[in-house]
Amino acid sequence: MIEKKIAKKRKKIVPTKSISEITRLKLIIQEKEKEIETLTEISKSIVSGRYLEEILHIVVSLTAEMMGSKICSIMLLDKNQQELKSIATQSLSTEYRNKPNINVGQSISGRAVVDKKPVTVLNVTKENGYAFKEIALKEGLKSMLAVPMILRNNVMGVINIYTTQEHVFSESEIRILQSVANQAAIGIENVKLLEETVMAKEALETRKLIDRAKGILMSKFKMSEDIAYKSIHKKSMDSRKSMKEVAEAIILTMEIGK
Repeated sequence: MIEKKIAKKRKKIVPTKSISEITRLKLIIQEKEKEIETLTEISKSIVSGRYLEEILHIVVSLTAEMMGSKICSIMLLDKNQQELKSIATQSLSTEYRNKPNINVGQSISGRAVVDKKPVTVLNVTKENGYAFKEIALKEGLKSMLAVPMILRNNVMGVINIYTTQEHVFSESEIRILQSVANQAAIGIENVKLLEETVMAKEALETRKLIDRAKGILMSKFKMSEDIAYKSIHKKSMDSRKSMKEVAEAIILTMEIGK
């Protein structure tokens, strides 16, 4: 009987080390599940057909929540001006949201763009290359991770996250933010392609309307094609309306006069 009781007690005893290891594994699993869920939601927003700014606002909000960061922001690259413009952030700070564009060659985010690789800073308030120390002090920002958004070796911008405590970003954190940055780059490319398609379609429709209006003027007033075009252009300048609007008015006048 005594031996049986001892055996039962032994079964109930779980080493402290095993408990802590199980807890650690559970936390890792929960973290990975959250990462997968966030990346899935980001993917859905990218293929949803939403406007670019709306997509990027969803990205920064989900990313900030997933990584537990104080601020997450996305800055797009203006290649002509060599500047980064803040386009989306979940921060409620007016100062941060309205901060000016930054020069690529004189900023931490710009360094990530130029080098095409992540850049980490332990404390932005002590970093010489950080341009917004007053905002950082007011908002309590400390560590920063900047990751470039790259698609087919083309840098489109950068995604930044900030913490309120000094933090050494792990390889895992850098990798997950890079995954977010890559998806954001795809979203930006998709929206740009859609915009180009819409613009091309509108340009074709405008050209067809102008050609039709020219034909009406040429037939009704015996104008040459060149003079008919110049007439539409002049009317557009004088009335401060687009040539498409003028052409539509000419076509409508003809339809009414029939």
